Amino acid sequence: MQFQWSTAPVFILFCGAAAILAQPEPITAPWRGAGPPPCVGRDGGVLPCPPATRVLAVRAGRLFDSKAGRMLTRQVVIVSGDRIADVGPDGKTQIPAGASIIDLSRAALLPGLIDVHTHMFNSRQSRGTTEDYMLIAVQNAQLDLQAGFTAACDMTSHGNGYGDVAIRDAINDGRLDGPRYQVSALGIVWSAKPKDPSAAENPLAATVVRSPEEARAAVRDQAAHRTDWIKLYPAGAYSFSPAGKDLYEVTYPLPVLAAAIDEAHRLGKKTGCHAYGGEGLQNAIVAGCDTIEHGFGLNQEQVNMIAAKGLFFDPTLVRYTEPYMDDNDAKSTGGKYRMIPIFERAVQMASATKGIKMLVGSGVDGSTFPHGTQALEFVALVRQGGMTPVQVLQAGTMTNAEAMGWQNQIGSIEKGKFADMIAVSGDPLADITELQRVRFVMKGGKVIRNNLE
Repeated sequence: MQFQWSTAPVFILFCGAAAILAQPEPITAPWRGAGPPPCVGRDGGVLPCPPATRVLAVRAGRLFDSKAGRMLTRQVVIVSGDRIADVGPDGKTQIPAGASIIDLSRAALLPGLIDVHTHMFNSRQSRGTTEDYMLIAVQNAQLDLQAGFTAACDMTSHGNGYGDVAIRDAINDGRLDGPRYQVSALGIVWSAKPKDPSAAENPLAATVVRSPEEARAAVRDQAAHRTDWIKLYPAGAYSFSPAGKDLYEVTYPLPVLAAAIDEAHRLGKKTGCHAYGGEGLQNAIVAGCDTIEHGFGLNQEQVNMIAAKGLFFDPTLVRYTEPYMDDNDAKSTGGKYRMIPIFERAVQMASATKGIKMLVGSGVDGSTFPHGTQALEFVALVRQGGMTPVQVLQAGTMTNAEAMGWQNQIGSIEKGKFADMIAVSGDPLADITELQRVRFVMKGGKVIRNNLE
């Protein structure tokens, strides 16, 4: 059987840039098999044949301009193939002859939402096979897309090796529907104990390093497996002193952390740092980690430093204000001290700081925070984190896109960008909970769901 590959470009996003990959076409040799000639991918698997370019006109009663932070009325978006060809006021924007009309004139149209901290894989347990967890991860990705998240970062595969790389590629190749992903796969952790030559380390779990040189080597290895991000863990578990002071474990020596970040940046990869607080959090900021994740114990000086260095802060507020947090604190402190109010004050302080780049990342992991419910993070950042609906919508679209290096591709409804859009019935600027009731989802010009027409 012979295969032919088209020279027509199809744009697939990897590592913040558009890479041109071959687009599958039907085989050119006489087809002697069942049915019409199929389209075949790079690995020999059958893929959906590229559809003819379609032109759509989406009429929106309201349209959120994420760059200006305002809601426009009576707009038309022209979609050609997977891109936005034009945007403008209804009546002044020419609709091409033969275009299919999608009538959202009674709805609010927004850019597709972005979640910069997901775990598409549930945490690996003793039960279950690799195949089981892969199927769960695919389901999680599909739930996220159905909920309006057209792009996402996977911040470690939770003991499932490079499985998130495979799912990212499958989505990009058109094998299944899911968000546009950037992934970090294994993650890198520190150990002060010498390696036990008699004990094999789990190749599906995080890479363990014991020196700056090993940290650099681990980054190079993960980059060679085509990860987009490097996930690091400079500050770990928290506890309380007898007087109620929040304390945090330092989990990397600064030279190790600095070496990993420097190597990642040298290779064009971004770094996300799991950092609850204390010295480890300070080290992450000083070393220039691209995103500071969680930040329970952030103080104003650290927030100012994050802003001055142009780093991003991703609180994952819902994930760490869930009831189980109080359960754990009640058990460990006898009910004397709680982390939740400390964390909420840190997020409120950060969101009120001029120049801070706030992100919207949920930390959904399929355990305490189910996939497809990440709109709760937008709600929490307004109700608990001190952000306005406009601020949180801009963070969850434009700022998230910037953190991923995709600000020229997604994050706003603009000519030339991917046609990634969602719609809700009400006004999310008046009621941010509207994002929990997404009724329309389009990714790359393909309608994923439409419960409005």
